[in-house]
Amino acid sequence: MKIKEIHLLTNNLPVTEQFYNHVLDIKTNRKTENELSFLIGKTRVTFIHSKESVNPNYHLAFDIPTNKLEEALAWIKEKVTILPVIADTYLSDIKLWNARSFYFYDNNENLLELICRYDLLNQSEAPFSGDSILHVSEIGIVTSNVQACADDLIARYGLDYYAKQPKQDNFMALGDEGGLFILVDPNRNWFPTDKKAQPFWTKLTFFSKNEDHILHVNHA
Repeated sequence: MKIKEIHLLTNNLPVTEQFYNHVLDIKTNRKTENELSFLIGKTRVTFIHSKESVNPNYHLAFDIPTNKLEEALAWIKEKVTILPVIADTYLSDIKLWNARSFYFYDNNENLLELICRYDLLNQSEAPFSGDSILHVSEIGIVTSNVQACADDLIARYGLDYYAKQPKQDNFMALGDEGGLFILVDPNRNWFPTDKKAQPFWTKLTFFSKNEDHILHVNHA
């Protein structure tokens, strides 16, 4: 599965543009009065102005080359606070997935993750920069019934459970090494924080089973 485009809500388009331009070194691709888009690797990420009283926030993971984790960490920690995984440890070792990653917030308190998946052959010799980010590889979907949501997505789009992740009542992963939907319920914290997952509207365009699909996520 490949996540081609995501639409997210934000209460502050100007500060969002500043963050992605200056912190992640991603140029603005297009903007209007109410929308702002970036090409982050091969994924278009579009922020839409929201007037919700609570600032919408999401979890996104971005793949980076497998030989660039420490360099990426050094590059980004000069600009933002890296979230500790345990004590003073900032790198998460995801043994089941053969992956390592680290986490930080953007200006909207979206939980962002830069991840290396070591079963992929995507090494790079270029110095790390915003251009090194390959694509969005995960998005969190918050639902009050994780199993029912998984059943629906599998039936509608022919998705599969991610082979490396055992199913849990409050956490399931659908997709493959190229892209994942992370299904969680609202009582689960977003790792590695103590912040509860919350459902917010999003629109996803993804490629699976040889065709493009559009998924609207409206509520829990």
